[in-house]
Amino acid sequence: MAAQKKATSRKPDESNGTQVNGTKAKTSTGDEAAFSTDEDIHAYRQMLLIRRFEEKAGQLYGMGLIGGFCHLYIGQEAVVIGMQMALKDGDQVITSYRDHGHMLATGMDPKGVMAELTGRQGGYSKGKGGSMHMFSIEKNFYGGHGIVGGQVPLGTGLAFANKYRNNGNVSITYFGEGAANQGQVYESFNMAKLWSLPVLYVIENNKYGMGTSVERASATTDMSQRGQSFGIEGEQVDGMDIRAVHAAGSKALEWIRAGNGPYILEMLTYRYRGHSMSDPAKYRSREEVKKEREEHDAIQMVRDRLLAAGKDEADLKEIDREIRAIVSDAAEFAQNDPEPDISELMTDILVEA
Repeated sequence: MAAQKKATSRKPDESNGTQVNGTKAKTSTGDEAAFSTDEDIHAYRQMLLIRRFEEKAGQLYGMGLIGGFCHLYIGQEAVVIGMQMALKDGDQVITSYRDHGHMLATGMDPKGVMAELTGRQGGYSKGKGGSMHMFSIEKNFYGGHGIVGGQVPLGTGLAFANKYRNNGNVSITYFGEGAANQGQVYESFNMAKLWSLPVLYVIENNKYGMGTSVERASATTDMSQRGQSFGIEGEQVDGMDIRAVHAAGSKALEWIRAGNGPYILEMLTYRYRGHSMSDPAKYRSREEVKKEREEHDAIQMVRDRLLAAGKDEADLKEIDREIRAIVSDAAEFAQNDPEPDISELMTDILVEA
């Protein structure tokens, strides 16, 4: 975890722009944007864990070992790792169905996540939730939610509880550019601003919904300004550059912790795979995806920085070997762990409170 700076009441900096997917993104500059070698290694390791985990999940899905829906996070790793590096203990994370990366970023055990994907009793929801519905209160991860935009009111509710308890925590509520058109999102914006709730809305704009580009689905495509009518500040960020994500996230969190209420960060990112494993993604060209991979890959950017700083390539290859071993162990556990007992069919339906 990165150390938090003293919160101030200033608005996060407006700064120069960079091009991401043809869109000008405002990114923070200066000392905050620079990573130490240790921070770059941490970022490289964590992003690589998500990449390798999702690649393995895709393989298991193809083998028929993962059923139902499965939405991979490949390409978007810098968003969740950059944000996680800016959080403090106690901050909560809630997101949508493209959630495996968020789980791993919060420190959830890859074995438990993979076991849930394969429907085994050692999974985080005892094998009954699958890809889109697993949780870890211990890691302050409140789901994975399958209903588009359905997690936004819940994340706003977490922020309400934080304010009620005066605990200084912030709810990090992730959703996609497609969900940004949902009505419950704007109801949440209204309540968050009205009550000055400590919530950071992170819009992961990967350019495509379920087969439809954002330009075809949204009348206005600058998602960072979607809170304007409620008086909620926002900015666009290069979501493929982990330093930009971390810098913008740190400043937004300072703003929120100072009592200024909600904030919106639109992360301009890109998913390399289809919307889900059942999506062949024929609505975009192979050349487009290849260009994004070659020119904007978040992991490759960190790798290049480490090599330029004098890091031995053999050390980076060793990190990759370690990550692959962790993922292989998770996959082996997920394939051999028993399925839930039939007695679990009627458990965890109601909670006594």
